Amino acid sequence: MEYMSAPEAAKKWGISERRVQILCSQGRVPGVSKLGYMWLIPQNAEKPIDKRRKEK
Repeated sequence: MEYMSAPEAAKKWGISERRVQILCSQGRVPGVSKLGYMWLIPQNAEKPIDKRRKEK
């Protein structure tokens, strides 16, 4: 399986690296794992829905 780092995911999803780290730590990104201090995110992972916003 191919993985990407938090900075790569941030660029792909258009959000900050810190926000990606928070989503990973909350378990909102499926298939994520942590190697030392680095998050390994599957290449095909979708950006989680932002629960902070209310959409109509």
